[in-house]
Amino acid sequence: MTPSQLARCIDHTLLKPEATAIQIDRLCDEAAAYGFAAVCINPIFVARAARRLRNCPTRIATVAGFPLGANLTRVKTEEARRAIEDGAMEIDMVLRIGDLVAGELAAVTDDIATVAEAVHSASPGHLLKVIIETAVLSDDHIIAACGCCTAARADFVKTSTGFHPAGGATVHAVELLRRHAGTMQIKAAGGIRDLATAQAMLAAGASRLGMSASVAVLRELQGRAEETPHPS
Repeated sequence: MTPSQLARCIDHTLLKPEATAIQIDRLCDEAAAYGFAAVCINPIFVARAARRLRNCPTRIATVAGFPLGANLTRVKTEEARRAIEDGAMEIDMVLRIGDLVAGELAAVTDDIATVAEAVHSASPGHLLKVIIETAVLSDDHIIAACGCCTAARADFVKTSTGFHPAGGATVHAVELLRRHAGTMQIKAAGGIRDLATAQAMLAAGASRLGMSASVAVLRELQGRAEETPHPS
């Protein structure tokens, strides 16, 4: 995989509560320079990022119901709609984790489906990613979450918020998602800080990586490419 190919798999991410507008500008400039698939930022910065990345193929992604998933459905839906109005093309929502664990799958599905309808009504190019927080779930819960996401017409299932103390993405979780996600794509996020981990997630079945260490990982790959001897 070349650096440019890897870049197109990365959502360059800054979701820390202490993030500043200047840091968001830098994130956007890095995304444009390296060709990242998207920037993933908090909703208050979406309009700013959309202006910064005007005429750039990098997409704007933001979050809804983040990081707990325990918001009312109408709140998540309004977050998604307002973000789309501000320029977001991708919404990463957190599902109702407590309801999933309790087996209230109809409630989980309805929550996702309502947000999915709002996202997809904007255009065929708008995407919904559903964060299921795999590190706190059993394999059976992860499989059930895939069923809910499929029924609700989500576009991606995503491993983690990156904020839960239980941890982020694992190869096992990504492999399990790939087996049960049907036609949905997989986004691995949380704890991906080096090239080896990024490559392992892609090999396991992820097509997107949520990362804050994106530039460092790309530079690591570029360095290895430069060290590779070329045939004479």
